[in-house]
Amino acid sequence: MNDYIFKIKTETLHLLPERAVYWPRTQTLFIADPHFGKTATFRAHAIPLPEGDMAGDLTRLSQALQRTAAKQLIVLGDLLHAARGRDETVLNTFMTWRAQHMDLRIFLVRGNHDRSAGDPPEDWGIQIVNGPTPGPYFVLSHEPLEPETGYALAGHIHPAVQLTGKGRQSLKLPCFWFGAHCGVLPAFADFTGGALIKPQVGDQIFVLTETQVMPV
Repeated sequence: MNDYIFKIKTETLHLLPERAVYWPRTQTLFIADPHFGKTATFRAHAIPLPEGDMAGDLTRLSQALQRTAAKQLIVLGDLLHAARGRDETVLNTFMTWRAQHMDLRIFLVRGNHDRSAGDPPEDWGIQIVNGPTPGPYFVLSHEPLEPETGYALAGHIHPAVQLTGKGRQSLKLPCFWFGAHCGVLPAFADFTGGALIKPQVGDQIFVLTETQVMPV
């Protein structure tokens, strides 16, 4: 895995191919928009989709935690996709994963899907706050914003860019988007669409493949 070490103001962040950001000074891993239970929601509406997306996302999350030795996980909104996606498989899959990471502190900044899906079960051991909320140095939010002080980290929009080759080939990739006041993380969930962004002059964009993060 090829991470990208990125400095924002006075802080150093590691941008990970696992669609996460690691903050070494506080041993904190950030993700946004895991949307657990999304395929279960589709199945509840009689749209046949295979299971396995959540298990794969949790495996990738475990990989990022193991590689970084993070002690704390902060989810920047949309942990759960919808109330109808909270089926037995989703609940049991997460609890099995949680049992493997009992010492991990987990915080959730509520997103728009969390407000409709409901808070996660108490036995998931997740502390929940409303955003934006000031943390140490960073302002934590689900939706991007320009805070009065500090620098914000957010999700919500599932940022992506379209790369075009000389032969008119094009490829849409998720990205990290760091503006003057706010950094937006890619959607952690593999089963999500991406919104093409329109960066401003001076913004820094980093695209992801399965194994590396690259500036563009």
